[in-house]
Amino acid sequence: MNEEVLLLKGNEAIAHAAVRCGCDGYFGYPITPQSEVLETLAEIEPWKTTGMIVLQAESEVASINMLYGGGGTGKRVMTSSSSPGIALMQEGISYMAGAEIPGLIVNVQRGGPGLGTIQPSQSDYNQATRGGGNGDYEVIVLAPASVQEMADFVDLAFELAFKYRNPAIILSDGVIGQMMEKVVLPPMKPRRTEEEIAKECPWAANGHGLKQRGVNVITSLELDPAKMEEKNHKLQEKYRQIKENEVRYETKDLEDAELAIVAFGSAARISQKAIEIAREQGIKVGLFRPITLWPFPQEEIAELSKKLKGILVVEINAGQMVYDVRYAVEGRVPVKHYGRLGGIVPDPDEIIEVLKQFD
Repeated sequence: MNEEVLLLKGNEAIAHAAVRCGCDGYFGYPITPQSEVLETLAEIEPWKTTGMIVLQAESEVASINMLYGGGGTGKRVMTSSSSPGIALMQEGISYMAGAEIPGLIVNVQRGGPGLGTIQPSQSDYNQATRGGGNGDYEVIVLAPASVQEMADFVDLAFELAFKYRNPAIILSDGVIGQMMEKVVLPPMKPRRTEEEIAKECPWAANGHGLKQRGVNVITSLELDPAKMEEKNHKLQEKYRQIKENEVRYETKDLEDAELAIVAFGSAARISQKAIEIAREQGIKVGLFRPITLWPFPQEEIAELSKKLKGILVVEINAGQMVYDVRYAVEGRVPVKHYGRLGGIVPDPDEIIEVLKQFD
């Protein structure tokens, strides 16, 4: 199947991209505002065409443990949920990171804390980028700002997850998940054969190659503290490699900028309009959009800050990414935050008024 152009919601794009990138299995549970992922997969019926398994699990806890099992055999498996559901998955995500099991988790964020609202938010930034479960671990985090990126990041997330044997998260929100845009879907990539998985994933516990390599045991448990420390050092070295190789970001209108907005996801989309209006008013401002929230583009923001008078961090939360920006800037210039809460998204005019507060 060749490339195809469709008008899709962000959630629908995730589902179509999963089938086209050779996903072996989806295990999820419905929750607003991401339920269309599961619903679209049920409509597409990929089990009839590619053999991909689509299963509505009994809970989010069951979903993430199915991911642990499927990923442990070398399969491309994924789940999706929204904020409270992702919170329930944190123990399983920590287990996957500790056992070095690849897998994809999609979070279409809604407002919190607690059950909160079904309206969009970006208040899971800390949860995603700080390792919401126990222990010292990191998760690769991609932040799409368009429906096209919702589709594109599925295959990218799987590639990174398997390259580094680590869970990956697509951190979206209710705006991107529910909005509709034209999407170019990628050509169909066939699911890997058992022979290909055996070759590409010699670590997997799937029964292949037992005579050649013996039994693979995949676990995050180690009772010997010396061995556990050694395992942690190995993980930390892997995280250093990811930081060195996988930072992604986008910039716009920064060539002559005196101010910069740093924003991700739907906040970046809104900020682009604010920048357009602000420049018409004579405010020289540009956009820095982190695409990988972890690894965070710390060095790039540090360099950018040397050329600016100030930075405004726009988020749909009370202030979370702003701390990473301030850490990168190290006090060289003022860093302000503007955010809305409870499912309300910022207005471009509100952002401009904050930009005018810089001296």
